[in-house]
Amino acid sequence: MKKLMLCAFVATLLRCPIAPAQSTEIPHLEKRDNRFALIVDDKPFLILGGQINNSSAWPAELPDAWSAAEAIHANTVEAPVYWEQIEPAHGSFDFGNVDLLVNQAREHHLHLVLLWFGTWKNGQNHYVPEWIKSDPKTYPREENAYGKLLDVMSASSQANLDADKAAFAALLRHVKTIDGAQHTVILVQVENESGSVGSIRDYSPAAQKAFEAEVPAELARVLKLRPGNWTQGFGPDADESFAAYSTAHYINQVVAAGKAEYPLPMYCNVWFAYPVHALENRDRPSAGQEYPSGGPQQANIAIWKAAGPAIDMLAPDFYSDDFTLFRSIVATYGRADNPLFFPESRFDATFGRYFFYALGHGAIGFSPFGIDRSTQPAVPNPQGIIASEAAQRAVNPAENFALFHGPEQQIAELNLEGRLYTAVEDRGAARQAIHLPGADAVVSFGFPQPDGAYPPGTSTLQGRALVAQLGPLDFLVTGFDVSVSFAVSAAALDKQPNQQMEILRAEEGQYVEGTWQATRILNGDQTDRGLNFRGSSPSLVRIHLHTLPLYDEAVHRGAQ
Repeated sequence: MKKLMLCAFVATLLRCPIAPAQSTEIPHLEKRDNRFALIVDDKPFLILGGQINNSSAWPAELPDAWSAAEAIHANTVEAPVYWEQIEPAHGSFDFGNVDLLVNQAREHHLHLVLLWFGTWKNGQNHYVPEWIKSDPKTYPREENAYGKLLDVMSASSQANLDADKAAFAALLRHVKTIDGAQHTVILVQVENESGSVGSIRDYSPAAQKAFEAEVPAELARVLKLRPGNWTQGFGPDADESFAAYSTAHYINQVVAAGKAEYPLPMYCNVWFAYPVHALENRDRPSAGQEYPSGGPQQANIAIWKAAGPAIDMLAPDFYSDDFTLFRSIVATYGRADNPLFFPESRFDATFGRYFFYALGHGAIGFSPFGIDRSTQPAVPNPQGIIASEAAQRAVNPAENFALFHGPEQQIAELNLEGRLYTAVEDRGAARQAIHLPGADAVVSFGFPQPDGAYPPGTSTLQGRALVAQLGPLDFLVTGFDVSVSFAVSAAALDKQPNQQMEILRAEEGQYVEGTWQATRILNGDQTDRGLNFRGSSPSLVRIHLHTLPLYDEAVHRGAQ
């Protein structure tokens, strides 16, 4: 016993990791009252992620990836696994890079999301092995309406499907062997932004035969369609609907093959359909041109849910500074049958409030893209807008992740229990209210805030606040460029008008191994006009409130 205690003490001094107690239960999703959490080692887990660049999962590039993840206080790295690399010859597998990813992630105390770059990568086939690319007769390509072979694999080909299933199953079998006890890998993305770029659907002979046949009976039943072929069932949307079913049905079988080996949670990321510009005189973007046709875009979700029951999540990638669009995407993909997760986002000034907004709507995680190349030139979003370098650097994900890197388990658990609320600044809304059970939180963005004056807001619209309910009048509060004060809720005043609210105690502190530890008690200037969270290094505050009479009713009656 003394030896064990000495080893633990020395390891602490040297900052050497001690292997944590392992859970026999693999990472999985838990649903509670239409809310979700990713459970890792028996505890809710909030993904503070960072996705590395497409060609960064190689030995020479990984040091930059780990240092970048640590710089932004990520707890999870999303890293690709390349089909062309792990199966250079048919049936011959090389998992050296996978082993390196897992082992080095452990060394850096990070979890992993593996991204399977298989049949699809951004609506094309660029990561399939050379032995597939060079043999289109055995492994057919999609064809457009004019018979041109596309750099997209046909989802109507059994040979293509069998090859992808075999490779993905081998990958998951290997991951289970090397990580089945440690749970470094917590999630797997299957394919990448799937669908077809270059055509609205596949016109190859096998695909055309399927298109002219009846809509599969189970799909017709779920969508309440009358029996008939795709044109009869879907009318003008038949081409894209057929592409969606073909793609989802294919990927569902790949996912099922992987889960048969090691049933980690699995998702498909989404290059969703961005709205067209108002001046383009169109009511919708073009499938196969402005986004991959047949992917899990907004209009295709019902088909994907019906055709892909093994797929746990449809997760949108968001590359826009349009906050109205972001709210719409959160509402569209945050469904009772779909956990909300953002596996890719722009690494720029939009990140701050988007992260808070998603968290307040139940997101299990958020991840900026390209963390290992933060100095690279600005990348245009799908609308062709390039943010300035100054705007890109205005808000760093590090300040969000640094805030939650200690209490991510508590935040994830509060989210699962429906006790977490957020408010984010929007144009013309520098003051907002969060209606909590038993109290209202008044959120004011920007500084300075003179007494009695309306708050000024911030120039970048990046004010944001989080309030979590720990008890009846006990809250965890934090935020950026915001002041938060509390009042008796309107509902409570309706029941009992003679009430006011007062702070009993405001503790600044942190969670250490799941236990709240106060570092100081705030009072005076720190609480008289609300809890103020300025700058890029906010704190966590646990505030205890109580109610008392607004006035002495006996004296009040005498005065009357």
